[in-house]
Amino acid sequence: MTIRVVIADDQDLVRVGLEMILNAQPTIEVVGTAADGREAVEVARRLRPDVCLFDIRMPELDGIAATELLAGPDVDDPLAVVVITTFDLDEYVHGALKAGARGFLLKDAGPELLVQAVHAAAAGDALIAPSVTVRLLSAFADASATSPPDQPIESLTDREEEVLLSVAAGHTNEEVANELYISLSTVKTHLASLMNKLGARNRVEIAMWAYETGRVQKGI
Repeated sequence: MTIRVVIADDQDLVRVGLEMILNAQPTIEVVGTAADGREAVEVARRLRPDVCLFDIRMPELDGIAATELLAGPDVDDPLAVVVITTFDLDEYVHGALKAGARGFLLKDAGPELLVQAVHAAAAGDALIAPSVTVRLLSAFADASATSPPDQPIESLTDREEEVLLSVAAGHTNEEVANELYISLSTVKTHLASLMNKLGARNRVEIAMWAYETGRVQKGI
């Protein structure tokens, strides 16, 4: 199955570069592009791609607002959005994740990681740039310290706690399975249970909850 992607970035060189990288993949097709956030929302709503790849800082409508309109909690049929940014501590990334983004990448992440992120998002998974996972999530955990995170509707099991920590470290489902010596289907079952108990929409929100509740210590 071909993964249909919409790219939005106000820099022509970046947008064209991303399009060339993705179109070179046999399983990915860029079906639309946009130079600003408002156009990005219009194109995405019209084409209904499998994955949207959005820059954070765009004119007309920034990446956060665009993400919330397409993937926010009030959207009945949300699209998969991956945000990209130049800076690994960009203050807007946290807002984008809260708005429903399924993951984030740095613009210098490289073609391989970019392709992995698109495939992960299309599969309902998420990929967070490994080089910034701990620093970024732990840094922004402080931002919500004044409003304690919601407690789970049901206590987490020991295995769910293990899966939670592995996800917070930025591991993929396959890496979680290998680390905990469990099957891939078991990992998915635990993730579904975690999302249900935490009221999380995706693994990114699961990871953020782990940091916000102090289960992952900053500086690790």
